[in-house]
Amino acid sequence: MTTVLAVDQGTSGTKAMVVDGSDRVLSVVELPVHPRYLSGGGVEQDPGELLDSVLESGRRAVAEAGARIDGVTLANQGETVLAWDPATGEPLTPAIVWQDRRSAGICAERAQWAGLVADRTGLVLDPYFSAPKMRWIRDRLTGDGVVTTSDTWLLHRLTGEFVTDAATASRSLLTDLDTAAWSPELLEVFGLAGERLPRIAACDEIVGETTAFGGRAPVGGLVVDQQAALLAQRCLEPGEAKCTFGTGAFLLANMGTAPVRSGSGLAASVAWRARGRTSYCLDGQVPTAASAVRWLRDLGLVGGAPELDSVAAPDADGVLCVPALAGLSAPWWAPDATASFTGMTLSTTAGHLVKAVLDGIAAQVAELADCTARDTGAALPRLRVDGGLTRSRVLMQAVADLLQTQVDVYPSEHATALGAVAFARSALDPALPLADAVVDWSPDTAYTPRIGAAEAAAFRARWRAAVESSAIAKKEKEKE
Repeated sequence: MTTVLAVDQGTSGTKAMVVDGSDRVLSVVELPVHPRYLSGGGVEQDPGELLDSVLESGRRAVAEAGARIDGVTLANQGETVLAWDPATGEPLTPAIVWQDRRSAGICAERAQWAGLVADRTGLVLDPYFSAPKMRWIRDRLTGDGVVTTSDTWLLHRLTGEFVTDAATASRSLLTDLDTAAWSPELLEVFGLAGERLPRIAACDEIVGETTAFGGRAPVGGLVVDQQAALLAQRCLEPGEAKCTFGTGAFLLANMGTAPVRSGSGLAASVAWRARGRTSYCLDGQVPTAASAVRWLRDLGLVGGAPELDSVAAPDADGVLCVPALAGLSAPWWAPDATASFTGMTLSTTAGHLVKAVLDGIAAQVAELADCTARDTGAALPRLRVDGGLTRSRVLMQAVADLLQTQVDVYPSEHATALGAVAFARSALDPALPLADAVVDWSPDTAYTPRIGAAEAAAFRARWRAAVESSAIAKKEKEKE
């Protein structure tokens, strides 16, 4: 085993972690990044801040670890895109974040190709994915340079290479799911046929070298952040699933090495390409989880995530929240949906509202679990969870209650980075089986349902009615 610097570049922050060959975490440095939430559904980031956060966190982590680094790996946001100058590496636009909904019209204009897109990519024609945002940049911001996902730009700045990984490419609406290769037909659909596209690398491949963090070190083991967490949680067999509670909440289920399409509204994509084989996953997204908590904080209802459990009321007293603050993804795929509270009275308190938001996040995760069960033919025997919001016992209990299954909390706050370390190890040692690169684990906390199936079903029926009557129906009426 080797010592690896793993950089997890996320929506709200960048984490750099050094792990040695004995699986000891030698250092962790986390730096915030600051997405800008704009009216009209825009979410942007300053590319310079992203790069600075990668460099500073990585250098500080290496310095604190005091160890020689054998390799560097990067986990990325997945669908965040920007235009940049390949000659100088300078960004030409802001980074358009995966949450950004301003390309919904571009998707609507291509509705006739929705079936083709779904069949070819396993994804839904939705602004969540990369290609609509790439087209939006070309239509609204600039025709210069190249337009890629953020990982390609960051890797270019680190190594000089022009590359992405198979998992990230599969989230673009521009690749064929069966081959994980760029599709000329899909590029035509989005008017991107003339674009220069990065090489698609395997997740266990060395793609270049960098001196950005001290001495010269190979860079490899590239992957999307959610797929990195899937590996860290040892979801190695078909049907095993995890949910990461970060800026959004993301439920992924391993589907093995045969490409599948969801029949229930989930996204299908590459989990990883490693050891000469491509593994696939089904993916469901809750666009706002920690970002909904940030919204509560900005309104003054809670001081921050650590206060959630102390502020949340024991129950929401009939208040329901659909926290569609950045639209709804699977299974509704309603990018224009808006958030709502219903059932409020003069006795409603801040605690009721906070509890309703947490219940709303849990209800969306339960819907995703149901979709997964329909696609796999079996209910989830347990759900493995990670991410910052797993520290909220109120939220995790609500997830267990509404899913009616056990919820096992990953014992580290660093699942994504640890998954990236495993991919880096597999890149540095081609003889190492992928399963052996992953640390085994057992939950330090587990939640089991405290309410019965009938009570859970009744709540979820009321919550789904709130979705249909407010979050979606209002937008549909506005379009008429």
